[in-house]
Amino acid sequence: MTVLGIDIGGSGIKGAPVDTQQGALAADRYRIPTPQPSVPKAVAGVVAQIVQHFEWQGPVGCTFPAVIKNGVAFSAANVDKRWIGTNGQQLFQEKTGCPVLLLNDADAAGFAEMEYGAGRGRKGVVIMLTLGTGIGSAIFVDGKLVPNTEFGHMEIRGKDAEDRASDRVRKGEELTWKKWARRVDEFLGRMEALFSPDLFIIGGGVSKKHDKWLPYLNTRAEIVPAQTLNEAGIIGAALAAQQHFEK
Repeated sequence: MTVLGIDIGGSGIKGAPVDTQQGALAADRYRIPTPQPSVPKAVAGVVAQIVQHFEWQGPVGCTFPAVIKNGVAFSAANVDKRWIGTNGQQLFQEKTGCPVLLLNDADAAGFAEMEYGAGRGRKGVVIMLTLGTGIGSAIFVDGKLVPNTEFGHMEIRGKDAEDRASDRVRKGEELTWKKWARRVDEFLGRMEALFSPDLFIIGGGVSKKHDKWLPYLNTRAEIVPAQTLNEAGIIGAALAAQQHFEK
């Protein structure tokens, strides 16, 4: 089955049809910069542009960087605060004319990795972290998702973890890979103290450059780069939508 996946981030909104049997994009992804300010109406307009670009008429899975419950955003870490309380799922359905499932972005990335990537067949506690504009998180226990975790907002040294260890901070503070890895390592150490995971999966854009920084990390748990790389959100959103609309 082919389902359109769309991944909304703080800096870009990208989408592509996904072959959910293979867990791979069925066409080149299409990316549009996230509107600034990223108010609901403007973001919905970009989602509609992506749907129109692919001349899409079927179900759509769409990620969003927030706590999402029944289609409603309950937070807005890296998007406009006017999203809080907005039913994004309903808004996107009205704007596109397609059935839409809206879910947390890191949860979607986790779905992709657990179904097709580094977490496939893994039992125990698996934590997926996406290091990008912020830090997204998803935790799975024996393959089952605990939704809407926001570990990137855990306080470390008086700041949100993502304000110390996200890829945005690495670039903004011009940190070397080694210095940045120390911050990531501190964050992972906190995760280990709380959850004793069996596996960490690291996604986001920096996963493509894992050889530059993964060797500096010291975790008890196994730690691996995401295999679906920066396409995890698109793929996971499509998979989640397929499962949702098949019920």
